Order: sequence, then C-alpha cells, then structure tokens
Amino acid sequence: MTKPSVLVSGGAGYIGSHAVLALREAGWTVAVVDNLSTGTRDAVPSDVPFFEGDISDHALIATVLRGQRIGAIMHFAGSIIVPESVERPLKYYGNNTVASHQLINACVEAGIKHILFSSTAAVYGAPDKTAVQEDDPTIPINPYGLSKLMTEWMLRDASAAHPFNYGALRYFNVAGADPRGRSGQRAEGSTHLIKVAVEAAVGKRDCVRVFGTDYDTPDGTCIRDYIHVSDLAAAHVAALERLFERPEDNLVLNCGYGRGLSVLEVLDAVDRANGTPIRRVMEGRRPGDPPKLISKNTRILETLDWKPAYTGIDQIVGDALAWEKALQEKRAVAIR
Repeated sequence: MTKPSVLVSGGAGYIGSHAVLALREAGWTVAVVDNLSTGTRDAVPSDVPFFEGDISDHALIATVLRGQRIGAIMHFAGSIIVPESVERPLKYYGNNTVASHQLINACVEAGIKHILFSSTAAVYGAPDKTAVQEDDPTIPINPYGLSKLMTEWMLRDASAAHPFNYGALRYFNVAGADPRGRSGQRAEGSTHLIKVAVEAAVGKRDCVRVFGTDYDTPDGTCIRDYIHVSDLAAAHVAALERLFERPEDNLVLNCGYGRGLSVLEVLDAVDRANGTPIRRVMEGRRPGDPPKLISKNTRILETLDWKPAYTGIDQIVGDALAWEKALQEKRAVAIR
C-alpha cells in the first residue's frame, strides 16, 4: 500500500505525540497542526512539519491539506477534562464539537478519504453492566462525553453523504509514557489519576486526592480500564491501515484491555514503583464520574492487526514514573 501523508491534529499533545512516533515507525509521512493550548512544540520531532494554529481555522487547514499532500487525518485536538466540562460546557462544545465540524468540512472540501477520530468511553455514560461494547447505548453523563459523541454522529452522517470513511476509537483510561522515554504527559494541571500520582511521587504535589470512597465497588473507589499510551498509538496505526484497506467500511472500536482497576489499586501500584507510599486524601465524589467503566475489547482484537504489548499496571505506572522523573530532572537542570 502506498502511504500518503497523515495530518495529526493535536499532535503536540499527550496521545497525539505518541501517535506521531508510531506513524513514523510504521513508515508514514506525518505533519502536525496544534494550537499549543495544552501541547508543547518539544513533543513534535524537529523534522516533522509543524503548523501552529486551530483546527477551526479553515484557511490554515486548507493550506496544510493542500501543501502537505495529506491523504488522511488523525484527529486528537480537543479539550478532555471531565469535571471542567461540567463547569464550562460551552468550552467543550466549542473546542470539541464545533471545531471538529470545521475540520471535517475542510476535509470534505479537500477530498480527504480517511478520518480517524479520538473519541472516548465517556460516550457510554454510567452503564449498568460490567463491561461495555460498541453497540451498547451511548448516554453520556457529562458535556465532554456528549461533545465527542456528537462528533461521532457528524462523521457518521458526513461519511454517508461524502466519499470518505472514518474510524472512531473510544478510549478508556490512557496512561503511561513511551517506554523509550521519547514522549509522555507534559501538560500542567492534569486530572488523570496516574499522572497526578506520579507527580506526587516526585514531590510536585503533596498528595493524591481520591474522589469518592462510597461507590458500589469492592473498595468503594471508581474502577477504570487503563490502557498504555503506546498500545493506544499502535492501535491508531492499525486502524488507519484498516481504513485504507477497506474504504467501504467505517470503524467504531473500544480501546482498552477489558479489565478494571480501582483507584486504590492503581495507587498501590504507584507506591510499589516509587518504593515509598504517597499521601492519599479521601474526598467526596467528583461531578460526572461513573462508578465503573470497563471495555469489552473483542471487536478491536478481531478487527485490527493489533495486540497490546504493555498490559500490566506495573509497566504503565513504571513508564509514567520514569517520564515524570525525567521531567523533574530537566526542570532542575534548567533552574541550575
């Protein structure tokens, strides 16, 4: 298969930067567009064409699509913090739904044939079953999940009216860092549990706040399905290749390992990796959090040429902690 250039929106962010690495290793040519609101320029390799700007900037996107001879899009750009989406819903509908509409429209005008979208397990809301699958009801309980689901709907309807196919990858909880230390989570003020915990482990935070200890779960804390970011990046490459191989098909796939861990189990893993316990502060429930969210991942395993390589929580936490320590060392050197 001839591999055209791929435009990665949000390619300077956490997941997008790992996707750039995975694409290049698989032989794809890559360009990145990112407004750097949460991403950093350092996350993008220096030899990758980089365009600073917003995906809602029609003129910019049209110029990049044409000038870089783009044949496919991986769309990561957007806002991702669930509690913030409850407090600032219009920001999420603007950054996620409206901006995605602009990007999809530019792709249709440019004749792009393949779009791969970064969706979320939040589209399922608070399911009443242990493991959710792709055909289960999508009833988001927060604006973040709804903003992503609306983009899935736009892609579904637009692909029925225009000659392109799409994939929507519904992530569960993404964590970890590139095992070779090339990329990781850089954004300040993260609310992701493992990022928060490893920041506490290196002294950047004084504790980890556990939101909700009275859920109907074995230890009272929320249960989530954690997936290593490098496995997720590899899934994107496999999904993109599938879109090219089967242009008549669209994809909607869960991205997870099919098993859950509680907040306290994850913190125990961080303590093991760190060698010293981190302080835990128990608080009340956080708005928009479902008690359990675990994937049924049968479809992705059967559909894609993809097999996860980093499934253990100790690997995920260990890579995240190694990355955080490297960031801490860079900060210390900069201060000196």
